Amino acid sequence: MASNDLNPAYAYTIVYVKDVAKSVDFYSKAFGVNVRRLDHSRRWGELESGQTTIAFTPLHQHETDEVTGTVQTPQPKRGERNPIELCFDYADVDAAYKRAVENGAESVSAPEQKEWDQKVGYVRDIDGMVVRLGSYVRPHQH
Repeated sequence: MASNDLNPAYAYTIVYVKDVAKSVDFYSKAFGVNVRRLDHSRRWGELESGQTTIAFTPLHQHETDEVTGTVQTPQPKRGERNPIELCFDYADVDAAYKRAVENGAESVSAPEQKEWDQKVGYVRDIDGMVVRLGSYVRPHQH
């Protein structure tokens, strides 16, 4: 066995959603990501997002409910949120934020300059997931 046979490549993040086709369409329009695949069963969708794939699958299905346990969804009205945040970087965060809100994203916080030298805004997707829209952070020069 070669020494790097056990070094993984991060394959994808799976987001559990109410309606895979709606989420794929929403992310395509609101955040400008390309759709890689929407399975004919509409139980699996993938977005192209740089080197990492974002995949969508239904909240309730055999694998989650019977094999690994029921997916818990937070109650935003009680101040709860998912323990994951999807982040996209843009050259123009203000324009990206405007497009997201115009295409159905719920505004959480308009873009503002942060002390770590990044402009950041927050929205919620159609499932209540927090999505961060940020500017590219330039590496510090030494």
